[in-house]
Amino acid sequence: MKPFLKNSLIIGVSLSIGAVSALTAYTYFQPLNAIDSSLAEMAIDEPLYWVAPMDPNYRRDKPGQSPMGMDLIPVYANEANQDSGAGTVQISPEVINSLGVRTGVASLNRLNLNVSTVGYVQYDQDKIQHLHPRVEGWIEEAYIKASGEKITQGQPLYRLYSPALVNAQEEYLFALGRKDKSLIKGAKERLLALNFPPTEIKRLTRTLKVQQSVTFFAPSDGVADYLNMVDGMFIKPGMELLSIASLDEVWVEAEVFEKQTSLIKEGLAVQMSLDYLPGKSWLGVVDYVYPTLDLASRTLRVRMRFDNQEQALKPNMFAKINILIDEAAPSLQVPKEAVIRVEQSNRVVLALGEGRFKSINVEIGRTDKDSIEIVSGLFEGDEVVTSALFLLDSESSKSSDFKRFNYPSSSVMDMSEMDHGSMDHSQMQMTSPMNMSEEGNKP
Repeated sequence: MKPFLKNSLIIGVSLSIGAVSALTAYTYFQPLNAIDSSLAEMAIDEPLYWVAPMDPNYRRDKPGQSPMGMDLIPVYANEANQDSGAGTVQISPEVINSLGVRTGVASLNRLNLNVSTVGYVQYDQDKIQHLHPRVEGWIEEAYIKASGEKITQGQPLYRLYSPALVNAQEEYLFALGRKDKSLIKGAKERLLALNFPPTEIKRLTRTLKVQQSVTFFAPSDGVADYLNMVDGMFIKPGMELLSIASLDEVWVEAEVFEKQTSLIKEGLAVQMSLDYLPGKSWLGVVDYVYPTLDLASRTLRVRMRFDNQEQALKPNMFAKINILIDEAAPSLQVPKEAVIRVEQSNRVVLALGEGRFKSINVEIGRTDKDSIEIVSGLFEGDEVVTSALFLLDSESSKSSDFKRFNYPSSSVMDMSEMDHGSMDHSQMQMTSPMNMSEEGNKP
């Protein structure tokens, strides 16, 4: 019986050793991706730590509440996922919803580069008429009593007594009496040179009576912009008595920042609105761009012209200006709130899907009211975080290289360990390394 028992014992020990060896071999030689998958699931399921929503520096190794009484948020690592690169963080869908994480898409659009500024309504300086006397004399009566008074063409402005005008009338009557055409022509031209009204010359020719005082009339419609005459005032050549400004067209002068000067050109359309007339707007044009910047404010003056037939626009009114800029080519844009501006760089939080996020650097260009132009760092269709991005960025930036990762190509195989002697190469198709690299870098 003893040999039998001894053999049985040997057989049992051998079976046990075989089972352990088989289990060890299975564990050691199982596929690598199965192990990686298990590790990835463990990394996703197990939070690295919990962090306060409003203070990323407040961390705990278990759930709880922040000093502000808010529930701590779990932060997950995703190191087993080779697609994500350094700095990728992952949070659960529940936390994404509680944080209110929203995203936007990088897309090709035309920037709204319209320049918004403010300005003030002014008279059209090209249409202001300045009235100066050409003779000495005394104003016997001034018919315009205050600045801003409305004036119509042909309206009497003032009545003047001037010895020079009396003498010029007498010379004209003397020439008429002599019936000398050359004398008449010379005397008439002298009256006109002294700004004697043509209507009064006709009356003088008809009545043959000298006027001791002469009435002067308004040459055009408008308002009295400047007034410098009263009854009994002595005047002489060179004095400005009155200026008449037209309100049929007005100027609006505004200032734009130095960085916007390259966008401003003469002929651009301009939209204007006033606070005192809500809902109403005026369309004008950039009339002149001044050649120099203001040294103190670093701004450029721009003059615009607007039609004002209804005369609703008054000088010195405060106006809101929107200069319409023509943008021809579309550019890659993201919502303005998606960009985090730091001292030496700009970055966005890229949404990778399945709760994964990563901060990457981007180069920005021009901006408008809602969007920022992306010069490099993103592709069309990339999804970026637009809200609750600062917490995600603070976590990702701790280990992120801030570089955009490249998607690996699934068609590239490692053939260094293959036994090529036993393979049939007749049906194989070779692809150049350059082509494989280009395909592997496609997003």
